[in-house]
Amino acid sequence: MVLNNVEKDIKIKCLESDMTQQSLAKKIGKTGQYINRIVKKNNGIVNNTFIQMMEGLGYDVELTYVKREEQ
Repeated sequence: MVLNNVEKDIKIKCLESDMTQQSLAKKIGKTGQYINRIVKKNNGIVNNTFIQMMEGLGYDVELTYVKREEQ
């Protein structure tokens, strides 16, 4: 099981970066609708097979976000 609420995390990171989902989509070459659909889809971001393998090994998955240093 993924312990993160990815939809909430992306919304928070957008707010922290003063960026809308629409502008995020444009930045990565996607549409706003695509971003919204992926974010709201259960298991849409993390590979479901990976989750199943980790669960089979007795683990839950928790994502950690680390801000990159600007170069």
